[in-house]
Amino acid sequence: MSKIMVMDEILANKIAAGEVVEKCASVVKELVENSIDAGSNEIKIELIEAGTKQIRIIDNGSGMDRDDAVLAFSRHATSKLKTEDDLYRIETLGFRGEALASIASVSKIELKTSTGGVGTLVSINGGKIENVSEADARVGTIITVSDLFYNTPARLKHLKSLYTELANITEYVNKMSLSHPEIKFILINNGSTILNTDGSGNLLKTISSIFGVNIAKKMIEVNSEDNDYIVSGFITLPEVMRSSRNGIITLVNGRVVRNADINRVINDSYHGYKPDNRYPIVVLNIEVDPSLVDVNIHPTKMDIKFGKMEELLSLIENMIKKALKKRVLIPHIEVTENNSFIGFDAKESFDVGEKVERPKYEEITLDLERVGEGEIVYTNQNSNHNFDNNPKVTQEELKTEINTEQCLFDIEESTEKLPELYPVGLVHGTYIICQNERGMYLIDQHAAKERINFEYYREKLGNPKPDAISMLIPLTFEFSNNEYMILKENFSILENMGFEVDEFGVNSIVIKAHPTWIPIRNEDKAIRLIIDLVINKEKNFSLAKFNEHVAATVSCKASIKANENITLEEMENLISDLRKCRNPFNCPHGRPTIIYYSKYDLEKLFKRSGF
Repeated sequence: MSKIMVMDEILANKIAAGEVVEKCASVVKELVENSIDAGSNEIKIELIEAGTKQIRIIDNGSGMDRDDAVLAFSRHATSKLKTEDDLYRIETLGFRGEALASIASVSKIELKTSTGGVGTLVSINGGKIENVSEADARVGTIITVSDLFYNTPARLKHLKSLYTELANITEYVNKMSLSHPEIKFILINNGSTILNTDGSGNLLKTISSIFGVNIAKKMIEVNSEDNDYIVSGFITLPEVMRSSRNGIITLVNGRVVRNADINRVINDSYHGYKPDNRYPIVVLNIEVDPSLVDVNIHPTKMDIKFGKMEELLSLIENMIKKALKKRVLIPHIEVTENNSFIGFDAKESFDVGEKVERPKYEEITLDLERVGEGEIVYTNQNSNHNFDNNPKVTQEELKTEINTEQCLFDIEESTEKLPELYPVGLVHGTYIICQNERGMYLIDQHAAKERINFEYYREKLGNPKPDAISMLIPLTFEFSNNEYMILKENFSILENMGFEVDEFGVNSIVIKAHPTWIPIRNEDKAIRLIIDLVINKEKNFSLAKFNEHVAATVSCKASIKANENITLEEMENLISDLRKCRNPFNCPHGRPTIIYYSKYDLEKLFKRSGF
């Protein structure tokens, strides 16, 4: 008797569901993608208990006739691929024909759909069609998925908490709304609206609906292209960072994707502007000929391969670095209306002489390229601002709202990145207080000196000269066996930097001369740090990265320390040197060197401005 049998179709669909339907968000993803492919410009997602009880997707797409409504739940049934050649130019979000059959096999489904004539109602229970009848003629589709995984207890048991399931769905819908700002997305859970975009096609407005206006006004618009790729979107100023990479959103031809190489390049492009353990918020859309990408890697269609990857990575890196170099990246500390101080009532008016009136919206020149210098504190994603409460909000009004404060600090184009600053004092022996006609600045003297030293040492390391200082008393360093073997193999790195190195006894070396740029009176510490970097160098050694590590390490040790008082003349010299730096806004580790309070903010703090 034959041992091999063809699987029952429902069993095959349940097995396929293990890959296609992993959680509630998987169902939402597949159904929303179908709605987008159907040409919808308004999609409503209604959930009960984060989708574990019910998921309903309502769209105004093209809908289906009776025959297609029934056939759609058959395995490998799709309207998106006709021939094998179509597989190499996929222009739709869905194409496998597995999703509906897989979802239907592990849930209860009710489908109402119409192309404009008499509609169709299809009821399915565990993959079996129980009823097909006529329905109303509303153009579009309403699909309701209930009791997900009711017939697969093992999968049901491993669903996450309601909060986690809802967070996964919200994250996906957020990304889809960014991918398709021309579509109105509404997300509701247990009757409470979580997201409501306006579908105007304005990406910045969609970003503000998701991340809040405080984040939107700290975004920089970027765009670049070559013969194969068009890249556009928004990136945050370096002061707006998150603890994870979840804020890096990459879209390819309107599809939400994940690609480790792209994420790495985006993050590396901020190198020097932020700490290594913080990540920017980025929304990038990549337009490319479908023949140059392969999305047929995994049933989730999230993973993607590019035909000319190195070209794309270089384009993204250059675009972001160019955008950051053009900006004045001084964090602007904004004073909000709800700030309260001991002994003061924010609602009470004071007669303190001349008031500084807040500029009128219509008096401000709108220029998104100069959106500014933002808050230094990290802003919560949740925002009380809801543009849908005012459907008449225009693009210009949005620009005005997010630029009001920043336009007060509109730096003119110049060869110097920092404005002229005049020091007036020192706080706690650490922060230099400066002023000019725009307001007040605080400079972290240690971070500023680190940046100055870093650029000096990096220049010396990048252009090595034979100049060296012979030591009156050579320095001796001892190491463990394994450290000494690694160091001995890499003597050439130290010698190329200008060190004179000799072996000295067992597992020891002697330094007889060092390059002239080694900080005086800290030679032993600086040399030891450099040797440690040589011993612990990465397998894929890069001289440029190594030199940068050395420069950052030595610059920290050679900088003014906190709680170290300096004279007014020393402050002026420090500021003068900082203004000459390529990046005067951050220390080598990404911390800000300078922050800014506008004159208006100061007036508001002291109740001198109008409310």
